[in-house]
Amino acid sequence: MRNKLISMQEAVKKYTWDGMTYAHGGALPVGSDSIAFGREMVKQGRKDLNLISNCNTQQSNLLAAVGAVRRIEVGFSGLEVYGFANGLRRAVETGQTILEDYSNGAIPLRLLGGALNWPFIPATVNIGCDQQWCWADKPDEYPAQNKTPEIVDPFTGKKCWAFPVIKPDVAVIHVTMADIYGNAIMLGTEWSRYELSRAAKQVVLQADFIVDTDCMRQFPNLVRIPGEVVNAVVYWPLGVWPACSTGVYDSDEEHMFYMNKALATPEGTEEYLQKYVYSYNTREEYLEVIGKEKIEKLTDTPTAFLMDPYRKWIKSDEEIAELEKAAQAESGQ
Repeated sequence: MRNKLISMQEAVKKYTWDGMTYAHGGALPVGSDSIAFGREMVKQGRKDLNLISNCNTQQSNLLAAVGAVRRIEVGFSGLEVYGFANGLRRAVETGQTILEDYSNGAIPLRLLGGALNWPFIPATVNIGCDQQWCWADKPDEYPAQNKTPEIVDPFTGKKCWAFPVIKPDVAVIHVTMADIYGNAIMLGTEWSRYELSRAAKQVVLQADFIVDTDCMRQFPNLVRIPGEVVNAVVYWPLGVWPACSTGVYDSDEEHMFYMNKALATPEGTEEYLQKYVYSYNTREEYLEVIGKEKIEKLTDTPTAFLMDPYRKWIKSDEEIAELEKAAQAESGQ
């Protein structure tokens, strides 16, 4: 087995490119998404992305705000109590980004089809409404005939419909724990991260903790993402900030509102980038940007007990640094 630890900067450099179909795995807008990875994509200037978002989060909001998204397919485009995603709104309303609307039922079905390597998947939702008839790629065609095309059930002869499957070039999935080989455990709701990990052509994990493989052996039934489907592992504590990671830290309510307000304008976006994207390079500098007092508050979470069974296997920062060096040496970097 290969040590797959890699730095955040190297992961973005190696596994992302302009014009790619990129999927980010997360839960609701306040849930476990790989937001830190998206910040690094902004830093490295990625653009012209075809973005797959089961649930819109602050990652897709940020990527859209900086003009990096050509097209986005969403199951949900708001930010719940934090309002509509202002960066995404601005990108769509100015014609910079095409938004193709499905649903939180359709996106998981399409990911399942991609994971199973099917050519299409029968549509059981989004039928008889504008999610079927409105096609952002062909806005002048209404009702659209081929966004969710009609097919015939070969067994009954009855009319039904079909969705295209989703097979992203790369998926970056936040997980609670990963070992150096890419085996991963997720606490909290999965929101199709299981299916996404099988549908994507390449998979990068962003992990709150790196643990010993004995942890995975102790809880094999919880290893929903096995190392066989993973290309790289990035250790990045508080990588979901300002959203939450169940059992590790709560969402930063104040920053969620602040960030969304900032992304509403080009000027606010630029100010936000200078303060919270371009202002750090290392994990340590990133945590300094968040602030010690804020981190203590966020990590004092009522769900912290969920991590108790796994704590004895968590690697220290010093151990992880040595493992990263070993991975670099192994890869010849």
